[in-house]
Amino acid sequence: MKMQSPEKVFKDLFVDLHLSGLWDDVKVITDAIPMHDPEIILDKYAREKQLSNFDLKAFFNNNFKFSKTKAADFNSDRSLSVSAHIQSLWSLLERKADKKIEGSSLIPLPYPYIVPGGRFNEIYYWDSFFTMLGLVRSQRTDIVESMINNFAWLIDNYGFIPNGNRTYFLGRSQPPFFALMVSLLATEKGDDIYIKYLNQLKKEYKFWMKDSQHIDSKTECLNHVVYLNEEVILNRYFDQYQSPRPEMYADDYELGHAYEGDTNELYINIRAACESGWDFSARWFENPNDLNTIKCAQILPVDLNCLLFYLEETIAKGCALKGDQDQANIFLDKSKARMAAIQNIFWSSEKRYYYDYNFESKELCNVKSLAGVYPLYFNIASEEQAKHVANTLEADFLHSGGLVSTPIYSGQQWDAPNGWAPL
Repeated sequence: MKMQSPEKVFKDLFVDLHLSGLWDDVKVITDAIPMHDPEIILDKYAREKQLSNFDLKAFFNNNFKFSKTKAADFNSDRSLSVSAHIQSLWSLLERKADKKIEGSSLIPLPYPYIVPGGRFNEIYYWDSFFTMLGLVRSQRTDIVESMINNFAWLIDNYGFIPNGNRTYFLGRSQPPFFALMVSLLATEKGDDIYIKYLNQLKKEYKFWMKDSQHIDSKTECLNHVVYLNEEVILNRYFDQYQSPRPEMYADDYELGHAYEGDTNELYINIRAACESGWDFSARWFENPNDLNTIKCAQILPVDLNCLLFYLEETIAKGCALKGDQDQANIFLDKSKARMAAIQNIFWSSEKRYYYDYNFESKELCNVKSLAGVYPLYFNIASEEQAKHVANTLEADFLHSGGLVSTPIYSGQQWDAPNGWAPL
């Protein structure tokens, strides 16, 4: 399915709009829907921008429209209980199956889904799992299944689940929670669900493991895979594009313009951090207070590798339920090898906590984060390790409002004093 990102469709016009500084919220530009054929708009722009009285904002308003979110004018009924309030939100946040709009950045999905609301009128990958937990509690398994069907459709059509259903997200995914979604639905509808989505689970695994057969001690990393030794291949976050993000074009452009190093490398690291969902955090920086030192693509994240461990286990379960024990054993062996690697690579026996690993410097990263709890959630940690992690959480992460993502006050949204529901 061929759809182009808006910066490729609208070229110089897209760049000029973003660099103009005329919009407080640049998402308005990136998500704008053209009123005419894009080529007609571009021809018109090439002519009119030469005029002395040309008004860029007026040109935009005359040639594009913006789809207002249903939740934009929503006011809460404060008399409702928390449960009733949440129930009232589902219909507000639900989107029906999309229709394709020529020139729009929205990737049309075939089934209903839930959006975050506010400025966001599209589905997001890992956010959706936590939305699904609420939907199950609200007895809306129908929407959970339709959202999983959308993700399965994205895997079948694009080979992976993008960050969100926008064309400008087609360079990256997000934390691979699809296996957790399938397991959640299976608890509601039975184990046949594992068989139903087995092909898509395998395809997602193929995406994350692409080029694993082509890396060695000389070619250390390709795409999402990183070679550590003959027995250990682990994964990193990565984005195939070396350019400013279309959704934050001006910010990235200005950052790159002032950057003294390789801007292609900078953009890859920024995009990789976005794939992690932790955009941004001192977790990815050499200097905790300087975004310019971002090195996300050089880091093996402990949470990502725990999620892929669970994906391997889930595929093994699906294969076994289908009666393919040979394939089940292959994926069980993969999960056992990854589990051992997680223990060997990410655990600090000195600090008694799980850390990310910088495969270029060949040492554990310095920043403690809540990603270090993932080995507990997936039953990888021993009981003794779990106790040490719990002690660290209480000492370094627990505040009156809950757990902070990291104990570092960097000014980034995924650091202290902020805590995030998924963690």
